[in-house]
Amino acid sequence: MQQKQNISAGYFTLLDQHLHDLIDGTATEMLELNDIAKKLFVSHKYLIELIKEEYGHHPCHFYIQKILERANTLLTQSDLTITEIALRLTYDPSNFNKFYKKYMKITPGQYRKRYSRAGKKPKSSP
Repeated sequence: MQQKQNISAGYFTLLDQHLHDLIDGTATEMLELNDIAKKLFVSHKYLIELIKEEYGHHPCHFYIQKILERANTLLTQSDLTITEIALRLTYDPSNFNKFYKKYMKITPGQYRKRYSRAGKKPKSSP
């Protein structure tokens, strides 16, 4: 049981660190789920089963949430352009807009205007 908790905690820690590294430029490529599983010394399949069992969602669900949280923070608390944010998160800018809108139901530009101008605290997850 403790090993499962260590692996799942490691998954979330690794996601946070990797996204931090992407944003600050230390990493230049988004890790795939298979890469994350290797870093945790488990199989891809086992990682999926473990996270789904413990949290009720596929690991990608949480990866997407964390990407959106970081994007939202950058949109409201930085002067980076949306293109720069997309590139730091390893997205082609047009694909980033599509990805963002799919999950947030608004574009990154709309999000920035809504929460930066109005002074409202942004939502951190979809």
